[in-house]
Amino acid sequence: MSERETTRLIAWSQELRQVHSRLREALSVTRASLAGGTPGEAAARELLLYCHGFCTALDGHHQGEDRTLFPAVAAAHPELRPVLRSLEQDHSMIAHLLDALLEAVDRAVPPEELDQHLEGIAAVMENHFRYEERQLLTVLETLELAAAPGEVLGPM
Repeated sequence: MSERETTRLIAWSQELRQVHSRLREALSVTRASLAGGTPGEAAARELLLYCHGFCTALDGHHQGEDRTLFPAVAAAHPELRPVLRSLEQDHSMIAHLLDALLEAVDRAVPPEELDQHLEGIAAVMENHFRYEERQLLTVLETLELAAAPGEVLGPM
């Protein structure tokens, strides 16, 4: 195997870490916009933009994993199917939490309530990311998958 092929194989684990890092940062920016926002229509539009952007990015990441990454991992490592099912269940739970956040944003609930939604998402997301990294990073270092990173891990 050439050095370039090895680099591409290892890149999937690096890509996952980078996407998780960018999603953590997007959540942090969203929470900061809520905490530091000034009252009024402009602040509400800014928060709406951050929330929708974060929700879209996180959901897109999970859809890419479910559609492309997890089937490739399952094919190469069938023993990980229970882990993948658990991760997919997390994706479903997180999608439900994101829907509830967007509904709360659309209803213009008070900032404290929005922060509670974001806090719940943050807790579940962080547990999910840590578990996923513990279970899959080593596997991703050797996974052969011919696909674009955005297709596999979402738009982040």
